[in-house]
Amino acid sequence: MLKETLSIVLLSALVCSVRGHGYVQEIVSGSTKYTGYLPYTDPYYNSPPERIVRKIPGNGPVTNLSLIDVQCNGYTDGGVLGSAPAPIFATVAAGSELALNWTTWPDSHIGPMITYMARAPSDITKWSPETSAAWFKVAESGKTSDGKWAATDLLTASNSIYTFTIPPKLKAGQYIIRHEIIALHAAYTYPGAQVYPGCIQVEVTGTGTALPTSFVSFPGAYTASTPGIVFDAYQNTSTYPIPGPAVWTGGN
Repeated sequence: MLKETLSIVLLSALVCSVRGHGYVQEIVSGSTKYTGYLPYTDPYYNSPPERIVRKIPGNGPVTNLSLIDVQCNGYTDGGVLGSAPAPIFATVAAGSELALNWTTWPDSHIGPMITYMARAPSDITKWSPETSAAWFKVAESGKTSDGKWAATDLLTASNSIYTFTIPPKLKAGQYIIRHEIIALHAAYTYPGAQVYPGCIQVEVTGTGTALPTSFVSFPGAYTASTPGIVFDAYQNTSTYPIPGPAVWTGGN
């Protein structure tokens, strides 16, 4: 036990020395807090803690948008395509807010923050969308009219906490929340945009009956020709076109 604890402490110190990039380290729903998947400590426990967030390999990005990695920044585990399902899930009410606490984000990594959901047809702890079109967008934030970016200016102003609302009339059931930052500091060509996705497992409660009718896949939703993927954020002062479909408003 002591040896394990010392190893975790040493690894944590190493993580603190790593600069740049990031991931969601905590999820808050009302008065309930859930620790996110911590890639530099969780795998090294003899008995890894159970998380509601699917495994990620580290704090780095995905730049090849044709890879399954762009879905959840995960990896194949036990034959599951994409990222391995997490062992547990959070229970959240339709219409409630979720606060996602990011690790410290570098000022240079300007870009949008985008959130999708996918409804699980079966047990969320065993299901993966693989490459099917299952995802619908529920929130997005890009560049404000006065030039402030969601992933840097706005995130810093909110103490690294991004908040969004579960659609109020969304049908009850189990869902994956796919939340991402797309960093644009090198997006003047392809590959250049850096995608930092993560996937959170939830069970939505409520009496709503609304479901979207249009879906996208990951990979598939973003390509080199998608508006906002190739974007010179330093030379282009025009409105930023947030990648992906329109936000689904049927649950509002």
